[in-house]
Amino acid sequence: MNPLRKVFEKTDPYFKPPGQLSRFKGIYTATRTFFFLPSKVTGMAPHVRDHIDLKRFMSFVILALLPVTLFGMFNVGYQYHNGAAGVFEMFYTGARHVLPIIVVSYGVGFFWEILFATLRGHEVTEGFLVTGLLLPLTLPPTIPLWQVALGISFGVVMGKEVFGGTGRNLLNPALTARAFLFFSYPVSMSGNGVWRLPSPTVDAVGGATALSVGGTGGRIQEMVVDAGFSLERLFFGLHPGSIGETSAFLCFLGALFLMVTRVASFRIIIGGIVGVVVTAWGFLYLPGPTDTWFSAGPLFHLFSGGFALGISFMATDPVSAPGTDSGRWIYGFLIGFFTVLLRAVNPAYVEGVMLSILFMNIFAPLIDHISLKITAGRRIPNV
Repeated sequence: MNPLRKVFEKTDPYFKPPGQLSRFKGIYTATRTFFFLPSKVTGMAPHVRDHIDLKRFMSFVILALLPVTLFGMFNVGYQYHNGAAGVFEMFYTGARHVLPIIVVSYGVGFFWEILFATLRGHEVTEGFLVTGLLLPLTLPPTIPLWQVALGISFGVVMGKEVFGGTGRNLLNPALTARAFLFFSYPVSMSGNGVWRLPSPTVDAVGGATALSVGGTGGRIQEMVVDAGFSLERLFFGLHPGSIGETSAFLCFLGALFLMVTRVASFRIIIGGIVGVVVTAWGFLYLPGPTDTWFSAGPLFHLFSGGFALGISFMATDPVSAPGTDSGRWIYGFLIGFFTVLLRAVNPAYVEGVMLSILFMNIFAPLIDHISLKITAGRRIPNV
């Protein structure tokens, strides 16, 4: 028998009621689950299918996020050195600034998870493993660490624990944390200077993102390309932006992995992409300004900003998304629709993915309710 398992079996009685340390059962169970698979796989929401327990479910999402995270570190260093350094040096520079953000996010977040688990006497679940990584990926590399700690505290406590913990939250906790930081500390979260580390070789103007281009006359597609943001560059990700949002290619690759493994709903992801394409294509045929994102076209909307990251890893949260198949199509499509709408009609806030997902999180229960009512209405009534 595994010697480590023997240690846990000997200490089990102390942490199970009426053991002396039963108050800390949640922390103990979380520690044991870290080394071994849990014995109970669907004790509480979110319920998962057949042999895939919550730990493995979240591990798949982390695995899909790893390429995005590693590339984000490289891109932060690439922007700092303006591409004029070795691959290892650029990755090291980026990792030196990104890893502390991730460590603070996980450290502070797990503190709140353990505190609430201890007070309520329930187990520490693996749900936070994804939230603790997603929040840093939505932040600029220049964000102060104390703001990261404050943001993840708000996301965990107000976005999840006040609703009862993992499986009961109405809003996506990572996006709740980002929204709190965005509206509380806009200077740290917006503006051209926050998207890349200060570098002696790059001026502040060079830190602009593709979504900040526009409003100066001409055609938006030409202006974006002239600013250095070709579709190829936007797709692969070597440009300023939040740590994990720049590479649409890796985000969509992660989405494909999650769809193949059936961890994420393909209906939400495809529905969101269709929503962006249809809405952006429709705006091209409506009278409107040609120098704003109103006339950008589908591909620029798909590859720019945080849409790829949001639709792949946040909109697909099984807790805050609808549970019906038809509801997921509607939910995903409306996220894409509102993303383009916010970018098109509000030049002051061109990144509409965060608000679109949070807005649809609120309406997810209503979408499910309407979908079920329509489905039930189609049944033949009993005679």
